[in-house]
Amino acid sequence: MSMSAFDPWNYRDKSGFTEGKDVTGYKIAAVDGDIGKVDEATNESGAAGLVVDTGPWIFGRKVLLPPGVVERVDHDDQKVYVDRSKEQIKDAPEFDPNTGVDDDYRTRLGGYYDETYRNGL
Repeated sequence: MSMSAFDPWNYRDKSGFTEGKDVTGYKIAAVDGDIGKVDEATNESGAAGLVVDTGPWIFGRKVLLPPGVVERVDHDDQKVYVDRSKEQIKDAPEFDPNTGVDDDYRTRLGGYYDETYRNGL
């Protein structure tokens, strides 16, 4: 089974992410446990992503998850499953909600997650 190239900025076809269906407030489940709740979700072309409020898990920090890490969305349970670990998410380039997402940050974040797939972590 060959894995297609990782595309950080688009939701997977079979993720269950439905345009127009709000996932704000859904829990985020990493492969090794829940990491917080969706604070903001966008599906704008080229700027999609999930801003996650991690609560006390990493000192109230917010993280940006690129849509490419979303494995599936369970609308019944209001949960978004991502295929990265808590540690990988915590170690990602820091997201600053005050400055938002610029091209430099998107490049760094996309590159970071791409690396986690290539290394099989």
